[in-house]
Amino acid sequence: MAFPISSGIDQRFSLPNLLTYGRVVAVPVVVACLFWSENFTMRWIALGIFTAAGITDFLDGYLARALSQQSSLGRMLDPIADKLLVAAVILMLVADHTIASYSLWAALVILCREILVSGLREFLAELKVSMPVSRLAKWKTVLQIVALGFLIAGPAGDQFLQTSLHLGPTVSTRVGLALLWFAALLTLYTGWDYMKAGVKHTISEAEPK
Repeated sequence: MAFPISSGIDQRFSLPNLLTYGRVVAVPVVVACLFWSENFTMRWIALGIFTAAGITDFLDGYLARALSQQSSLGRMLDPIADKLLVAAVILMLVADHTIASYSLWAALVILCREILVSGLREFLAELKVSMPVSRLAKWKTVLQIVALGFLIAGPAGDQFLQTSLHLGPTVSTRVGLALLWFAALLTLYTGWDYMKAGVKHTISEAEPK
């Protein structure tokens, strides 16, 4: 999300950037709720805040384009807010054993990919090369958000679906873990695309002019 701000408007306080700030602020609040994850009410509160933060991820970019309020500040903060939210939630879900056993590999793939892409972006920025987000990477992000939403609900969601819809005892958690694995596979694919782009630019930079 990159914001040409119209004259007279401070880019720091444009509506899209305010939404991004809100997503950053949501991170410690969601973490605090998940710290008491054995309390189902806290899980539902965490899910509500996480869902609102996920919606702002779409809205800030849309509003930036619609209002012609794109900026370098927004471009910098938007992926940082996304990565903070996803990484913090994954770590808390691992800590309370919602993500456990073999599913830890899916979480590890997602976290490692985020570190890899951040490093590549920093390197390519020094070469004055931009690395735009692909459409598939955007779908990967959506899938991650949905998967983590199911997992945040976790046992609370399992109980609700069992009592209200008479489904199995762990439906919410199983759906979340399945989607997390799909997201991890997409993460590997998109991460490889970014890696190829980074290697390509590295080789071209090293070649004699």
